Amino acid sequence: MSHPTRKPDTRTLATVAHTAFFLLLGASLLRFLLRHPGEPRTPWIIALSITLALLYVLGPALGAAPTARRLLWLGLVVTTWVVLVVLAPSFAWCAVPLFFTALRTLPPRAAVVLVALLTGFVVIAQLKLSKAFDPNLLLAPPAVAALATAVFVHMERQAQAQRELIGDLIRTRRELAATERREGTLAERQRLSMEIHDTLAQNLSSQQMLLQAADRTWDTDPATARAHVRTATGIAAHGLAEARRLVHDLAPSELADGAGLAEALRTLDAGPDIEVRFHLEGTPAPLPDRVQSALLRIAQGALANVREHSGARTAALTLSFLGDQVVLDVADDGHGFTEPRTGAAERGHGLPAMRARVRQLGGTLTIESTPGEGTVLSAAIPLEPAP
Repeated sequence: MSHPTRKPDTRTLATVAHTAFFLLLGASLLRFLLRHPGEPRTPWIIALSITLALLYVLGPALGAAPTARRLLWLGLVVTTWVVLVVLAPSFAWCAVPLFFTALRTLPPRAAVVLVALLTGFVVIAQLKLSKAFDPNLLLAPPAVAALATAVFVHMERQAQAQRELIGDLIRTRRELAATERREGTLAERQRLSMEIHDTLAQNLSSQQMLLQAADRTWDTDPATARAHVRTATGIAAHGLAEARRLVHDLAPSELADGAGLAEALRTLDAGPDIEVRFHLEGTPAPLPDRVQSALLRIAQGALANVREHSGARTAALTLSFLGDQVVLDVADDGHGFTEPRTGAAERGHGLPAMRARVRQLGGTLTIESTPGEGTVLSAAIPLEPAP
């Protein structure tokens, strides 16, 4: 199983292990040169030490997942170290940082086997260096290896449990949000159905009965028929007012109470991890309600895409009044994407919905994005010239 992205504490542990490896490698080489001056094997020891250092430097670039290249690299590092220990047993303690490397790269069982083999080489090398039998040299390396392995395995298990817990919390939060949205939608639909039934439907039913009564009495009692028509006309006027009220209630709440589009855009956000900035350019002009509503919905949808897909840290909303048109730009500094070829179907519902809103108002929607350089969405809607 591939390892997930490392947390800061794991990266710190890796940095400490890498530093310890190079310190131990340098100390072992210095010890050999001081203890064995003029040895015929000295050039080989120096060459193998440099090779081992270079191989070890390549490790972080290959990642921590047990890929074929990573496993080949680990095999070369261990083989070079074994040859070095055979020639100079003082290099045995470089195995301690290698324990950490093996535990990060291999599955648990394979890593434990490799750690045990490395520990065996360390014990043999230390006994070879000792002039007399020392039980510490036989017991200390296995104890150090067991402690390092136990600590690392415990940390990995805790990290995995934490990742699973965070994943469960995220899924639960999403499910709760989806449930709340569904409940809110159902409640709003129920409210609207009751409003329509109690106002528009009742008015239409009354108009129908009055007009039918007028039709029946039109020839025999014209005065009564006209009275029925006048009453139906009054009910129709009342129904029209109710319909307008319902349409007003369906407008975005951010535009309620006469709030302008600029004020509504200024209050938008894309979540706690994204900074949203608003800019107003040009001289603001009165906008039709449907234009304000469309631009606000487009801004909300664009920020939702920024939050869900872009990985951005900042987003900028720019509302520009250019005389004959109003333009809304939404730019982010996320990872961007490759734009689909002309005629290709767009995934999801967000962008098609935005294009439909702009198209209904006779405007255009353009998107410019480059992988690694963010995305800019621009909605331009023409305005009727002022009389």
